[in-house]
Amino acid sequence: MAHSVRRDCPELPDFFLLKRLARDQLIYLLEQLPGKKDLFIEPDLMSPLDRIANVSTLKQHEVDKLYKVEYKPVLSTSDQLCFLIRPRIQTVKWICDVANADKAAGKCRRYKIIFTPQKFYACEAVLEEQGLIGDVTTDEWSFYLLPLDEDIISLELPEFFRDNFLAGDQRWVRTAGSALHLLHSLYGPFSKVYGIGRCSKMAYESWREQVEEGEQRAQHAEIGKVFLIDRDVDFVTPLCSQVVYEGLVDDIFRIKCGCVEFGPEVTSSDKSMKVMLNSQDKVFNEIRNEHFSNVFGFLSQKARNLQTAYDKRRGMDIKQMKTFVSEELKGLKQEHRLLSMHIGASEAIMKKKTKQDFQELLKTEHSLLEGFEIRESISFIEEHINRQVSMIESLRLLCLLSITENGLLPKDYRSLKAQYLQSYGVDHLLTFANLRQLGLLVEQQPGETLTVMESKVGKLVNDKTAGKLSDAFSSLARKSNFRALSRKLNLVPKSDEEYDLRVPRDMAYIFSGAYVPLSCKLIEQVLERDGWTGLEEVTRLLNGHEFAVTGSNGADSKAKNDAQRIVLVMFLGGCTFSEISALRFLGRERGYKFIVVTTAITSSSRLIEALLDNHV
Repeated sequence: MAHSVRRDCPELPDFFLLKRLARDQLIYLLEQLPGKKDLFIEPDLMSPLDRIANVSTLKQHEVDKLYKVEYKPVLSTSDQLCFLIRPRIQTVKWICDVANADKAAGKCRRYKIIFTPQKFYACEAVLEEQGLIGDVTTDEWSFYLLPLDEDIISLELPEFFRDNFLAGDQRWVRTAGSALHLLHSLYGPFSKVYGIGRCSKMAYESWREQVEEGEQRAQHAEIGKVFLIDRDVDFVTPLCSQVVYEGLVDDIFRIKCGCVEFGPEVTSSDKSMKVMLNSQDKVFNEIRNEHFSNVFGFLSQKARNLQTAYDKRRGMDIKQMKTFVSEELKGLKQEHRLLSMHIGASEAIMKKKTKQDFQELLKTEHSLLEGFEIRESISFIEEHINRQVSMIESLRLLCLLSITENGLLPKDYRSLKAQYLQSYGVDHLLTFANLRQLGLLVEQQPGETLTVMESKVGKLVNDKTAGKLSDAFSSLARKSNFRALSRKLNLVPKSDEEYDLRVPRDMAYIFSGAYVPLSCKLIEQVLERDGWTGLEEVTRLLNGHEFAVTGSNGADSKAKNDAQRIVLVMFLGGCTFSEISALRFLGRERGYKFIVVTTAITSSSRLIEALLDNHV
């Protein structure tokens, strides 16, 4: 069932070192406040912290009690309070309120704030305004990277997407540069760095500054090439429904920091169960990248194999039975437990997706991607809105329609917007403003039909002076140009023949053969060409900021060692499990191993939720 791997695929670096460094630094910072202390942790840091240092580790370093930051008066009686927080003004103001309330009550305590991954000037300014700069000590926990699996690393910064792409707040860019710098210092030097997108270029420049400021030391490279890509280069991929197993588990149960909580509908008991999903789970590892239609067949076969293994006990003598119990039984029981859990999860996914008319939904998405039956697709979206099937799903479909059609006709835009606001409330007017600002849901301007748009772009591409972005081209910055990109990169495979999902022939299998993810296709093309040469038309359609830089420190891009076939891909603004599956497939086909570094795992629902007007 698992796809075969090319024999010459290189081994991945060991990222356990990232965890150890983060844990050691946290312990050092806690010990800077000697004696017993209570630790207050911001809610979104609890899961990442649990992967780095569990409760027993914290207790060993004199953390007495753990509390969640809840923006209310504290109940702690400790003389020392330590706060582990993100650099957010709201949280710093709350800590100031706690300290000022203690002062008013005549309580004398010591306060320490540990900002992670870094502290910002604005937070220290709040302490200064409140007159607490001398009473509260501050520090930084440079926790940039959390390895979620052997080939997935996350910055665990879901706010990166909204802050950077919607609000234009570039404070996290240096964080991304610092994360890259850490990887470079531990696993570099890199032989080649490619990138596309404004944020990617800034992150690259931030990293280069840090490299130049630091000491240069020669070392054995474990990662050869790096590819940086902005999320807004490809919005279509995260807006499509995921149909690989890991993507569906994430959509329905929400995978958080590599863990998922399965409820009673999966566990077949009255209890929920928290499960780590990674390559250590042998059953999950074989089905995670598979199209969901193949999963039940694999699990059935696995169950039969397991029963055969159990049946071996019959007819064994005492010595053979003893060997069986000591060497095989434990592994079989573990496999049986995992198998039951994934069968339960698959059944729950099946029930949920059948209930939502999932096949009709996929058919509509595929029509939008291919550019066929657009009126029927609009009717489906209208029905979806009017039946109030799902507020997030309705918005997702509207965005997919807008991007694939390079904006909606004015009458369609007004009609669909009015129906949405009537169904889900007029308070979503600001959401529409957010989506318009990002170019996710826009109205075509008079004369800006798809044909006119493409001819204008074509003229620019053929213009010899088009190396400089002209005013005419800049005006198209928020247009997706999806159809033109789709044709040039062959993103929508011709549907003349049946697509065999059991034996995928390209990355389109992650969307049932209907669409090759643009982000992954760009990576494939650039690696194949060793740069952007020949892709000039594509980069202009994407309004690029593309770059390709050869590494320094004596790293030879032509070297034939294993590191040259290990490619680190950094998604700025989040990536989906579907994209990770596509890159794993590409790696198997081409003899590469991909390491995915992302600011956070995203999905269509997470992406839309980040843009809702009531987002905090």
